[in-house]
Amino acid sequence: MKKLFLLQLCLMVTVAGFSNNDPTVKPRTFLFVHGAWGGGWEYQKIDSILTAKGDIVYRPTMTGLGDRVHLANPDIGLSTHINDIVNVILFENLNEVILVGHSYGGMVITGVAHQVPERIKQLVYLDAFIPENGESLFASMGPNGDEMTKPFTQDGFVNYFLGPTFPAPPTDVPQPLKTFTEPIQFSENKPIKIPTFYILMTTDDGNEVFAPFAAKAKHKGWEVFTMKGNHYPMRDQPINLVEIFEKFK
Repeated sequence: MKKLFLLQLCLMVTVAGFSNNDPTVKPRTFLFVHGAWGGGWEYQKIDSILTAKGDIVYRPTMTGLGDRVHLANPDIGLSTHINDIVNVILFENLNEVILVGHSYGGMVITGVAHQVPERIKQLVYLDAFIPENGESLFASMGPNGDEMTKPFTQDGFVNYFLGPTFPAPPTDVPQPLKTFTEPIQFSENKPIKIPTFYILMTTDDGNEVFAPFAAKAKHKGWEVFTMKGNHYPMRDQPINLVEIFEKFK
């Protein structure tokens, strides 16, 4: 309880410190794409901090997850989630978007960027997958990419296995298996030219699951940042994550 109080107090002080009333500073538009099993609820603290700075934040939940879990069914695939985010951009008429994808969200923002590149100012892969054309999430992990999830797969869904879930929201919920098996499709004849960044979460024991994707990002010429902590910085250290965002130019 004391730890939670201190975190909330620190967040309130930080939000106050980040507040910006300068009319000459143009607000940025952030669109956060959550990872597997999660939802837009993960970005509440990030939303508070960035909004206090005068920025505009969108944190939609993709079909069948989070507050849209009542729509869950095994037919939901990667293309469903790509369409979810494309439609947020189109129906909200967003431009110059800083599009951030966490983990599985890297699959989604890749598809979005190829559909509406003219709407996107920057791409940010946060400890995320980087698929090539024709790859599913499992394929992007190499041979036996589904080995880790097999024990937790049932009736077309993959149950959350990276930590505890809770009996009441907000909590992680089962992910439709098809989102992991459906290949992404985009035109290789139209390479996108959007400034792109990668944030790799690092640990003291050196067990960075997404290190191969960070190396892939470097090979592509993207700027790579490292951040100490676990796979969910938006939940556990939102202040530090926002500070990383301030380094993007």
